[in-house]
Amino acid sequence: MSDSVVMSRGARFQQWQSYLVTRSKRSKAGVFLVQGVRPITVAVEQDWPLESVMYRSGGSLSAWATATVDTCRAAGADAVAVAPELMAELGERPDQPPEVLLVAHSRLEDLARWTPDGDAPVVVAFDRPSSPGNLGTLIRSSDAFSAAGVLVSGHAADPFDPVCVRATTGSLFAMPVASVQSPDEVLAFVRRLRDGGTPMTVVGTDESGEVAIDEHDFTGGTVLVVGNETRGMSAAWRDACDVVVSIPIGGSASSLGAPSAGAVGLYEIARQRLRR
Repeated sequence: MSDSVVMSRGARFQQWQSYLVTRSKRSKAGVFLVQGVRPITVAVEQDWPLESVMYRSGGSLSAWATATVDTCRAAGADAVAVAPELMAELGERPDQPPEVLLVAHSRLEDLARWTPDGDAPVVVAFDRPSSPGNLGTLIRSSDAFSAAGVLVSGHAADPFDPVCVRATTGSLFAMPVASVQSPDEVLAFVRRLRDGGTPMTVVGTDESGEVAIDEHDFTGGTVLVVGNETRGMSAAWRDACDVVVSIPIGGSASSLGAPSAGAVGLYEIARQRLRR
């Protein structure tokens, strides 16, 4: 079967473009766009389900791009040759049209069924993140510090927003991410793990925490809760925590940004576990 060709701003192009800017369009279609060499590479390596692979028409492609298109085509994705100026718009790189873009299927973990690996897993819960860039950054940090997964709680940024996808630098495709409506779902998840013999502690992060972060024992299973960028943890999340820790800081800053606080918490967990 020959590849499809898109050379004008017709219905198919407009549909792809809508996935960049409209969450409801992404959600209804169940797909999103993947931009950037590393996110695309990791998505393909992780066998993420793909609808289409777009490639720049009208010239030779690099060895990486050719191999990527061939792999996606062999996996059943629709291969589409797209005019360079249209690739530039979809890649949001007006001066340098990308060689390859993906249309990937949305996929979130079902928290009611998911059981993280290990006898002391670390799961990060981000309470109502408003910035897709911050959400993507925390997903990247969670992957870097070997967390088991990330839970996105409440009315939150979309994990499949292109800003978030780029900020994860591919980590979105390499680790479980789940969406939850409230702390109650997470507490049910924690109870299920505890009933199965995995001790778990829900640890919140807040500048008014009752114990400094390095004084808490993180060597057991942990749900690390990071609050909203502006308002911090909700009252419901604070009530759900077994303990709330603070991160000592100096200077004139009143607090750390949410993804920075999450990264510090993840580093402290990794540090303590390396010393065991």
